[in-house]
Amino acid sequence: LRSPNQVQLTSILNQLNNKTIEERTMSDKDSVMPDMTKAGEILGKVIRPLQAVLTFIIPLLIKFSQKAYNTWIVLPHDFAQCIIGLIFCFFGGMYPTLFAAIQAAKAGGWLTMQKALGDLAGEAMVVIEANKKDNDVDADGDGKADVDQIDDKELLMRKVNLVLTKINPEKVDNALGELYKVSLSVIATLTVEFARTIALACSISEIVRKPLDKYITPLTKQVVPKEYHRWIPVVFGWCAKGIAMSIAWYIQTIISAFTSAVQGGIIITRSLIKICAKKGITLFGLIKSDNPDDTKLDELGAYGIAALGFYFQFTMGFSMPFPFNIVLMPFEMAESYIRWKITDTSGGIE
Repeated sequence: LRSPNQVQLTSILNQLNNKTIEERTMSDKDSVMPDMTKAGEILGKVIRPLQAVLTFIIPLLIKFSQKAYNTWIVLPHDFAQCIIGLIFCFFGGMYPTLFAAIQAAKAGGWLTMQKALGDLAGEAMVVIEANKKDNDVDADGDGKADVDQIDDKELLMRKVNLVLTKINPEKVDNALGELYKVSLSVIATLTVEFARTIALACSISEIVRKPLDKYITPLTKQVVPKEYHRWIPVVFGWCAKGIAMSIAWYIQTIISAFTSAVQGGIIITRSLIKICAKKGITLFGLIKSDNPDDTKLDELGAYGIAALGFYFQFTMGFSMPFPFNIVLMPFEMAESYIRWKITDTSGGIE
């Protein structure tokens, strides 16, 4: 049994300990709350211009995609193949991983991806239409919309509540899950397909790193303060990896441009031959209307078209010229992301 003094001492220590814990908890809350408040203020200021941009851009993208798809499915097969050939021939090297990803998606999950994107687009339109109606609500009847009379924080909470109450969470969850599954299969396919590019980047990185360590690092240490010397190998490592990846992907771009130009040239000539055969155009007997595949004209013409396609891409520096690069900015972003994802999935460059 403990004495009364021991019991009293234990009680005092417990009280002090509880007080210390309470003070630490209050201190943590005091340090976290300003950050949360600041983040809320930033989101509140951004919500008004952001909703204006999204409600303008998203419907346009959805409507454009629907019209483009509806136009595409009614095109004659041979004419559609000719367009595909032109894209591959003249632009295949500019977006090698994007086109490869599309081909991989077609092989495993194209219809699933289409349905998932359609579901997400439908839910987005539901939210956008509800947002337009919400922006016109004048509950107090003073002639001004309610959203124009509340502060940024209230507007943020109002719009978050609108999104949560209008979308179908199960449909969104299923669509995102299906897209994730398709993306995993596509990335796995591309990782294998472009494994040589990653291996080449690793080899180039080792080659570049040696002269950097031998010649540049000592000179850098002479001008950089001593307390920052430990950062020099790290920064030069990043530089070596960046240079290696740029060189490796440029070489891969050249290879992809050449192969896609040849592939696109063959698709174009064969499609044109079939179109000519259906219209009764024989080109002095070179095309047989009853058997358009029985000709060497497609291969001969493909070489010339492929040469034009590769030369066009080469003169453009294997990148989309201005102002098309602005219009096709989503393609540029997708290409960069896929390249990064392939490298990251492969384990990167050590």
